[in-house]
Amino acid sequence: MKTKVLLLFTAIAVMSCGSHSKKTVSQAQSQQLDDLMANKSFEIVSDWASPLATSSLNSVANAGLMGPGSNAGHINLIGNSNYLRIEGDSVSAYLPYFGERQMGGGYDSDNGNIQFEGVPEDYEISQDEQTKRYEISFKIRRKAENFTVRAILMPNLSSTFNVNSSQRFPIRYQGKVSKISKEE
Repeated sequence: MKTKVLLLFTAIAVMSCGSHSKKTVSQAQSQQLDDLMANKSFEIVSDWASPLATSSLNSVANAGLMGPGSNAGHINLIGNSNYLRIEGDSVSAYLPYFGERQMGGGYDSDNGNIQFEGVPEDYEISQDEQTKRYEISFKIRRKAENFTVRAILMPNLSSTFNVNSSQRFPIRYQGKVSKISKEE
């Protein structure tokens, strides 16, 4: 009897290890992303920011100055205004920045946020036919600061994008892609 129970338990364990759930994407979501990309009019609103967790940022986190659910490497942005928009051949962004500035900055009105607007350089968009995800990359300049952005948009309308700057440590944002909201 013990042998049968052990054999049954082993068989269940092996089968459960072999089967994992695969996230399914609805055809409607995938088509919505294709339409947004074809129209070149969409925005990404981020729920999370992931800055480079330096010793200074860890000190801030250890002092208890991060919001609920946040730590030095993963900061909750829900409720904070932010966006990355692409409209035709123009891009604009207003993104809260958490991290260290390497140089420059001065007394600008951006309050330390990442902000830019204009026609980017080296704008490229490609789609992986197998995964149906889109990859967008571009460079843009604001005053004395240069930004390089690389975004990945998934068929389930989730997104992740990295912002590298000439004056700041890199940061990654995670959120959702959608039509541009008319509220501003």
